[in-house]
Amino acid sequence: MKQEEIRMELQDTQWQLDYIDHDRNIARAIVYDDAGTFYFVRAERDDDFGRATLIETAGGGVEPEEDLLTAIQRELKEELGVSVEVVCKIGVVSDYYNLIHRHNINNYFLCKVRSFGDKNLTKDEIESFHLSTLRLSYEEAVKEYENRSNTKLGTLVANRELPVLRRAKEIMDVKEAVVYTSER
Repeated sequence: MKQEEIRMELQDTQWQLDYIDHDRNIARAIVYDDAGTFYFVRAERDDDFGRATLIETAGGGVEPEEDLLTAIQRELKEELGVSVEVVCKIGVVSDYYNLIHRHNINNYFLCKVRSFGDKNLTKDEIESFHLSTLRLSYEEAVKEYENRSNTKLGTLVANRELPVLRRAKEIMDVKEAVVYTSER
């Protein structure tokens, strides 16, 4: 069954817009396992955006000549140490980081964990962002996004990712209902 993809365009309401001088194509994922546990990254930042501890979906920039599916598989292996099955594309959220003059094109996927392995974080992800893995229920994840929107950057991230997480949960619930109905 084909799911309708979300399409959202969000403005940066936290910093003044001077100009946007570059786009960044990004692959991100809502990752879950057989038990329905979700996996995110926690970033602890202290940079131009200010001091903040954030929850974010795993993912990152798409490399030149790389397609979105290859990028999401690579990013999830690097940041979470997981091999995944890409269930479906959730949609695209276009947002802006006025402070760094950037337009983000976030391509979101729903991915199910196949196996766990070693992470391959960059020096910057370890030393500057202190990335770690969060394992949360859906309810805990929603609460974490809401709690982490107490900073300007946290607000931007929550505005972008909470609607995607909610849509992912809807897709998962529909798939679960279809499986349940077909087993009866």
